[in-house]
Amino acid sequence: MSAASAVVGDLPVATTDRGRWLVSARWDVAVFGGPALLAFALLAWGRLDGSLAGVTPPWAWVATVLFVDVAHVWSTAYRVYLDPDERLRRPALYLGLPVAAYACGVVLYSASAGVFWRALAYLAVFHFVRQQYGWVALYRRRLGPSTTLDRVLDDAAIYSATLYPILWWHAHLPREFEWFLEGDFVPGLPAATAARLLPVHLAITFLYVARQVWLRAQRRAASTGKDLVIGTTWLTWYVGIVVFDSDYAFTVTNVLVHGIPYLALVWRYGRGRFRGTTGTLGRVFHARGWPLFLASLVAAAWLEEWGWDRFVWHERPVFFPGPDFAASAAALALLVPLLALPQATHYLLDAWIWRRKGNPGLARGLGFD
Repeated sequence: MSAASAVVGDLPVATTDRGRWLVSARWDVAVFGGPALLAFALLAWGRLDGSLAGVTPPWAWVATVLFVDVAHVWSTAYRVYLDPDERLRRPALYLGLPVAAYACGVVLYSASAGVFWRALAYLAVFHFVRQQYGWVALYRRRLGPSTTLDRVLDDAAIYSATLYPILWWHAHLPREFEWFLEGDFVPGLPAATAARLLPVHLAITFLYVARQVWLRAQRRAASTGKDLVIGTTWLTWYVGIVVFDSDYAFTVTNVLVHGIPYLALVWRYGRGRFRGTTGTLGRVFHARGWPLFLASLVAAAWLEEWGWDRFVWHERPVFFPGPDFAASAAALALLVPLLALPQATHYLLDAWIWRRKGNPGLARGLGFD
């Protein structure tokens, strides 16, 4: 990966604009700033129509959970399982991991449904936090050589932006929203813990901002895109979890900022990976194929949610018509982990498939060579 900087002493000095963005100013701002702006626009709308005071209304659930959250989970299939070369490159990982995840899910659900949902919730939290860290790491690598101080501040800023709201949530249970189900987080953390750590959270943020201002004042290399990711993460996680005690607020801030950039990343990778090829994947990732890309993911998401609604939740017959299936406890122990398997596989595979190490074609596919 080429660096858009030279090095003077131990600090990189900006030489071009390329290292400030992953792709371009337009792409990065749209992908990372756009979802945050949309989330805040929906918060304003929710204030006007009363959605902030209640559960997420059906239209918002469809637009965010179905079209973005569940759909982005299925986009992992394009990165791995629908790519014949990639699928055959690491068969033990790509086949063994889902089998192991399903087996673990059956064991956990058989022991206790609550234990299963708690384990899945914390796995999801880990995945959401690590995805934001992954964006920061990509930007840092894109920029070029960095000092130990900058690496420490980058990591501290993104982890503080995500983990402090989660800690605050634990210290103020119960809330009007849950990650998956009521009781999926472990209660009992004293509220005073979050209060004592707030100055640390704010201090880390201040130090990161001060460092970025200093770098620019000294004409050192700095990543505008990285600042955008950290800033939008800080705002959406804090507002969606701490400021508002609202299922609607948590949903729109949590889902959009996480899912839309991931969809954009998979689309960009697919464009690079399958450019010039024939067949289905070549058509999907053609410049004008994005409606097919999104439609296929929404269709898969709808089928998954149909299974959840007809077999488990029985809440939205308008969106998922058909008979209600009354599954026994033994059947649910097999069925629920199966329905959750796309999520679990997505959460776990992300630890491998977006690392440059071990993925020789990744940088080329993303256009980072």
